[in-house]
Amino acid sequence: MQNLPSYIGIVFGLTTCLTVALFYKATAYSKLTLFILLLWLAFQTAIAVTGFYTVTDTFPPRFLIMVLPPMVVIILLFSTSKGRQYIDSLDLKTLTFLHTVRIPVELVLFWLFLNKTIPQLMTFEGRNFDILSGISAPLMVYFFFIKKQAGNKILLIWNFICLGLLINIVVNAVLSAPFPFQVFAFDQPNIAVLYFPFNWLPCCVVPLVLLSHVAAIRQLIIKK
Repeated sequence: MQNLPSYIGIVFGLTTCLTVALFYKATAYSKLTLFILLLWLAFQTAIAVTGFYTVTDTFPPRFLIMVLPPMVVIILLFSTSKGRQYIDSLDLKTLTFLHTVRIPVELVLFWLFLNKTIPQLMTFEGRNFDILSGISAPLMVYFFFIKKQAGNKILLIWNFICLGLLINIVVNAVLSAPFPFQVFAFDQPNIAVLYFPFNWLPCCVVPLVLLSHVAAIRQLIIKK
């Protein structure tokens, strides 16, 4: 996007790298996982820089190429025995700490709003309370894993609440984008995610945050 301060893209790019690095750590440094994630980011970069996603009047929306494959992978992980083994092998502590990336994500969203590329409702000044997940994540790590003063039930409830906050902003973001089914923010639609590197948010960062929650919830329920 033209006229957008370079620091916004840089901060978001580093945030995406941090998200991938933390998930890579949660997998006990699975080289296959890292390879797939990097290949996916490269693929999405190659598509986005052509302006492919900026054509928004098609049906189904081209945006699905960003979000549908990760969702299919998550479903397959939960519906196959090897996938469930993979999920159960993820390090719960790292999965919990991964949610701290939601702090810089929210800062980037606020900067994008100030530069008129997303609506206010997608920020912490609007309907987005996701920053609370990022702020509380290190506290959960401290009290649950280090001090061991919080039980499984508390961590489970926290994951459900933060998952709800994630779903809230995802729904608002999708319905604010300039697609045929847009409902919100006609004066300033959500266009940032149609451009590189911000397309990495729906294609990588959000799916990894989602997977971290549902994997943690599964592990905590099994431990009961």
